[in-house]
Amino acid sequence: MADNLLSIMTFFPLVGMIALLFIPRDNDAMLKSFALAVSLITFLISLPLAFDNVFKTSGGMHYREFYEWIHVGEFFQMNYNVGVDGISLWLVMLTTFIMPIAILSTWNAVKKNTKGFMAMLLLLQTGMLGAFISLDLFLFYIFWELMLIPMYFLIGIWGGSNRIYAAVKFFIYTAVGSLLMLVGIIFVYYYAIQSGSPVNGFGIQEFYQLDIPYGAQFWLFLAFGFSFAIKVPMFPLHTWLPDAHTEAPTAGSVILAAVLLKMGTYGYVRFAMPLFPEALQTFIPFLAFLSVVGIIYGSLVAMMQDDVKKLVAYSSVAHLGFVMLGLFALNMQGMAGGMIQMINHGISTGALFLIVGFLYERRHTRQISEFGGLAGKMPIFATIFLIITFSSIGLPGTNGFVGEFLALMGAFESDLRWYAVFATTGVILAAVYMLWVYQRIMFGKVTNPANENIKDLSAREIVIMAPLLLFVFWIGIYPNTFFDKMNPALEQLLQQINNQQVAIVEVVQPVVANVVDTK
Repeated sequence: MADNLLSIMTFFPLVGMIALLFIPRDNDAMLKSFALAVSLITFLISLPLAFDNVFKTSGGMHYREFYEWIHVGEFFQMNYNVGVDGISLWLVMLTTFIMPIAILSTWNAVKKNTKGFMAMLLLLQTGMLGAFISLDLFLFYIFWELMLIPMYFLIGIWGGSNRIYAAVKFFIYTAVGSLLMLVGIIFVYYYAIQSGSPVNGFGIQEFYQLDIPYGAQFWLFLAFGFSFAIKVPMFPLHTWLPDAHTEAPTAGSVILAAVLLKMGTYGYVRFAMPLFPEALQTFIPFLAFLSVVGIIYGSLVAMMQDDVKKLVAYSSVAHLGFVMLGLFALNMQGMAGGMIQMINHGISTGALFLIVGFLYERRHTRQISEFGGLAGKMPIFATIFLIITFSSIGLPGTNGFVGEFLALMGAFESDLRWYAVFATTGVILAAVYMLWVYQRIMFGKVTNPANENIKDLSAREIVIMAPLLLFVFWIGIYPNTFFDKMNPALEQLLQQINNQQVAIVEVVQPVVANVVDTK
């Protein structure tokens, strides 16, 4: 099983989705239970990855699977090429971990076409896992596009009153980015063929060895970077996110925040940054500027929201700004901070969307002004909400502190120190809007009669939140569990980027010297 573990893990949800279609449409209990069982088994299949110490000693790819797939003469070749390293490991684990939680969160919320809803969730999981393990650019693109379909339907069919607008906007933004990435993929492959480099399909490890001229790198980084920036999303390409989050069902919002947005940040780390290192240096000041603007803008707009779900959506723009700033520092502190903050955001913001979902199920409103004084009525809810609030604002001892601190420290120790100075205002603003929303919902007197008989969390809801709370404190208190397996891969990535930059300089300098001698 170990030889094919990644394939079994990735395609098991797809097989489960197909089997789900044979369950009677009106048997909601069986449909939900079956989908939950499939997601739990997928998580169990992935567990050997988390406990394998090989990631501590080697930054290379492990659990490799390679099969020749499509050959068209000598020009076009595509392979099923997958693997996992310390960079993708925890994103894979986050995906398998969050899906059972997402399914449980909608146990009583989905009222129509339960079969279709659960089928879309399982199909989405296959797409997400496939993207994280792909080592072939074209295979990555296939899984990237596969994710678009179920998420579009989750928003468009099971979303709120403005779901069609949100779904179409999500589709258009993502499709435009995907088209640019496809053009970039084709050009990289064409360049590899024309340069006579040994190419075995669209394998990224072969593409890492290409000496792509700076002019081509510039446009290719622009194509890939634009596509990934939409997915992050970075300011000003973020406008699809608040609408998608607000209209999506709770499970859709949780998965969107926890995993789908990480496709953009992961895309930068795995593809754009190591493939085009010279262009990366050109774009870093601009991208770091956009990251800081996103941090401040997202925080300020979040402070102005009365819809608590939209507030959490804008907070994502700010939190992911810290991720990108850390990655662009191009040092171990910043990269490690950015990577762990991807996981932290998935846990904390995913938990916040669950909390919003719990409130909405009880009151069918997300307006902050409709609440107040709930701490006395819902003590368990109040405690969990407070812990997640502290996590979101980066209180020491919680997971949020580790990622933000390392990302900012990495930026301070790089050429981005002035960007980091302005980014620190986001830490203060996060405390302002998160504590403000907590105070308005939980404290004060119960002034709305509809809140008088509101019920505290059920056993199912406590079970949903318990694993998330565990990781809030686990990462906050002992993050080395995660860093130990991440660091070798990050060191190898930084070495890859630096070596390519040196190689290009060594090629360019003799050319410049010859020109000078000629003159």
